[in-house]
Amino acid sequence: MEAALPLALPTLLSFALTATIIELTPGPNMTYLALVSASGGRRIGFATVAGIALGLTIIGLAAAFGVAQLVSASHLAYEILRWAGVLFLLYLAWDGWRGDGDVVATMGETTTRHFFRGLVTNLLNPKAAVFYVAVLPTFIDASRPLLAQTVTLTLVYVTIATAIHAGIVILAGALEPFLTDPRRERIARRILSALLAGVALWFAWSTAR
Repeated sequence: MEAALPLALPTLLSFALTATIIELTPGPNMTYLALVSASGGRRIGFATVAGIALGLTIIGLAAAFGVAQLVSASHLAYEILRWAGVLFLLYLAWDGWRGDGDVVATMGETTTRHFFRGLVTNLLNPKAAVFYVAVLPTFIDASRPLLAQTVTLTLVYVTIATAIHAGIVILAGALEPFLTDPRRERIARRILSALLAGVALWFAWSTAR
């Protein structure tokens, strides 16, 4: 069985464990998913998860062909991407803060809008690119085909991240019935929006070079 894999099974399992630990660390995706799922429900939350998954896949494939490494190596490109990500997170926090407090109206929003928000959030996240450039290569076996290994590890990472994100949506979505009261919904949404703004500021600090 192991011979059919692009890389050794112990290496694959070690990478999966590393990816799980990294994804369980609170970050922009977790906070934003909690915000949209608690206030808008699981349908919107899962649409956002799909966008995040596509973003992670695109960045992983870009890393496989060296694009992410170019971004990581260029200080200007990295800074542009970093600050675009920070500003987008702040915009999402502000948009959540000033929401109309109507869960029913939020549920009527198209899933497409939230799908693209999840996608853009990850495409503007330089930490995702750095993960693929700095962490993923440490699990590569130079004696095996490079592209096949990179694609396999990318798919493993995206699968783990998507499973964890889906779990967040399910847990946060369970709060939706409690938030049908406009006052409670507004308070919860603003708390989560403030947390998202805090994550954006932490993100700006932690990704500075």
